[in-house]
Amino acid sequence: MTKWMRIGCAAALATGLLVSLAGCGGNAPATTTTAKKKIVVGTEATYRPFEWKDEKGEIIGFDVDLAKEIGKEIGVEVEIKNTPFDSLIAELQNQSIDMIASAMTITEKRKESIGFSKPYYDSVQAIIVKEGSPVKTLADLKDKNVGVQNGTTGMGVAEKLLGERSAKIKRFETCPDALNTLRIDGLDAVIADKPVAQNYLVNNPDAKLLVLEDTSLEKEQFGFAVRKDDTELQQKINDALDKLEKNGKIKELSVKYFGAK
Repeated sequence: MTKWMRIGCAAALATGLLVSLAGCGGNAPATTTTAKKKIVVGTEATYRPFEWKDEKGEIIGFDVDLAKEIGKEIGVEVEIKNTPFDSLIAELQNQSIDMIASAMTITEKRKESIGFSKPYYDSVQAIIVKEGSPVKTLADLKDKNVGVQNGTTGMGVAEKLLGERSAKIKRFETCPDALNTLRIDGLDAVIADKPVAQNYLVNNPDAKLLVLEDTSLEKEQFGFAVRKDDTELQQKINDALDKLEKNGKIKELSVKYFGAK
């Protein structure tokens, strides 16, 4: 679907996984999260295959299942809360949620305000274009209209290329909104996490879009986020991730959602 923020618009199955959970909620001090019976996990449920709503309206996905498995390991109930991606960090800081599980890229800028678990997924940004597009590389987008999901690392890539105030950057609330606009000739390209773009094409075979890679785009790693001072929970999440990797649960979920062997 990678998020600076979630990169944006989570990976082509470069799966060097580990997972994480985080938390601290309500009005209790952040360090007391693990004494709670439930943690609220914020996610932006349009980022398939990491998190999305099924036909019954239930939020499912790789991140969601991993968060619930971590909850089991640390002995807490996990409540999933659908939250706009660009609001997730603020919701975490004001204790409306206890943890972020939303294909969020670990960046130095984000680490200034929140804490991250160990990386649990390796991703990379991709360029999505219509079939027959002259665009082949990132450099080809310099005079093009580029769609991104607001608050993601994909947005950061576009801003670095075109300038933060460029009118060529079209920001959308969700990645599917950007991709749907590309399909109707409203954009020249979209920058988003490669696995999310690939999943979109699998589920929209008539979209006539292509996913392009560019070696100039750096690899990214997703992590679960907690409040910066919630080091106790952060450690428990990391311990849970270690267990889930060793017992094969992370690999099992990877196969389920990405087809990775």
